[in-house]
Amino acid sequence: MTNTVALRNHFGGEWKPSNSAESLGVMNPATSELLARVPLGAPGDVDAAVRAAAAAYPDWRRTPPQDRIQYLFKLKQLLEDNVEEIARICTKENGKTLTESRAELRRAIENVEVACGIPTLMQGYNLEDVASGIDEMMIRQPLGVTAAIAPFNFPVMIPFWFLPYAIACGNTFILKPSERVPLTSQKVFELMEKLKLPPGVVNMVHGGKPVVDALLAHPDVRAISFVGSTPVAKYVYAQGAVHGKRVQCQGGAKNHVLVLDDADLETSTRIISDSAFGCAGQRCLAVSVAVVVGEAQNKFKESIVNAASAIHVGNGLDDSVQMGPVITPESKARIESLIAKGASEGAQPLLDGRFGNGAGNGKGNFLKPTILDNVPSSSSLSTIEIFGPVLSLVPAKTLEEGIEILSRSPYGNMASIFTSSGASARKFRYEVPAGNVGINIGVAAPMAYFPFSGWRDSFLGVLHGQGRDAIEFYTDKKIVVERWPKAWSRKF
Repeated sequence: MTNTVALRNHFGGEWKPSNSAESLGVMNPATSELLARVPLGAPGDVDAAVRAAAAAYPDWRRTPPQDRIQYLFKLKQLLEDNVEEIARICTKENGKTLTESRAELRRAIENVEVACGIPTLMQGYNLEDVASGIDEMMIRQPLGVTAAIAPFNFPVMIPFWFLPYAIACGNTFILKPSERVPLTSQKVFELMEKLKLPPGVVNMVHGGKPVVDALLAHPDVRAISFVGSTPVAKYVYAQGAVHGKRVQCQGGAKNHVLVLDDADLETSTRIISDSAFGCAGQRCLAVSVAVVVGEAQNKFKESIVNAASAIHVGNGLDDSVQMGPVITPESKARIESLIAKGASEGAQPLLDGRFGNGAGNGKGNFLKPTILDNVPSSSSLSTIEIFGPVLSLVPAKTLEEGIEILSRSPYGNMASIFTSSGASARKFRYEVPAGNVGINIGVAAPMAYFPFSGWRDSFLGVLHGQGRDAIEFYTDKKIVVERWPKAWSRKF
């Protein structure tokens, strides 16, 4: 890709230039190289895409489910055949390692596979003789035009929490990728042209807040899916509700793990290190706080510092690299300021990623893993989502105290425990206020056939992404109560 590439929207089966006069540079976070320019979008772009999607909807919803999923079978194979190219683009614009990009794409493909089961998943149910000669049934029907607003941290996986389910259920779909990482979606849409889907079934509009606001306000958009920070999730949820839309919003997180003194120290350390510093901490299931219980405190502290110190930071295209940069210079500055703030509020830096950097030869948005010990509960770091490679350590005397510390967080995305005690694990699973729970698992990421189940400030809505929740979200239930004259005449 050249430095002068100006990205275009895709709707109605064609690539179209944006009506926006403003654009944003898409930068490689590891090298500071300009990869492309993305338009910031205009309401007219959204209206054109929605009109294309609305025009495609009547014929697409009448296409039998068995025929709709044939396109998904082909999509799965297209993604499989292009894993390396897509992964490299993802790494260039996001910064994560190639291994992480490949793993992300595997998760995207899993969702396509699950959506291929739509002829079964979308079935309703019925009951004969709810009254004499009267039958009743529930059928599912698609909504119409649907849209998703995706974040920067998983450019390929998160759009596929939504796209395959939406179109398999008979809806048409509009994606607004993050303006920070639009190139991965651009490549995926180029590949999807080979599917020869009816024009307007899948569409993409680039841009920032003007595009989001236009999608939220457009009367022909029936449903909105969002993944991002909690403040923006609350905004999208509120505005979507004002405009009468079905909305699901995945927000931020402050994920805790509890490390008990009966945990396997070596295994726990490796898993927690991977969770806290993988993807440079820029994932909603990253471990942010390790609550270390009882006798485990001193042993785990030494072990996690050693593991984090050994992580090789650099350009994710280098196979030897284990952690890439954060997404923007502004993100780097924000994370560094939060580390300084935590230290000023009483936390002790055991490992400080702000200093002695050296990765990237002065270019790129690099930090190294940071570990802060004894973060006070009064510190703002105990509740702020840092979204970077920073792990806080908090001591606790008992399992009960550890659960109480975890429960103070306003978020409820994920929580994990490391222990060899089944009783402790069950108590934890039963009591923690989080929607995704790990037992000796550092990143409790649900498989595609389960919902991604955040709670509290980590999720706004009723139905989550993935699995059966996705089918419920993308369909309306219609109840049919019927009586036929012949049956009526026999009775009367």
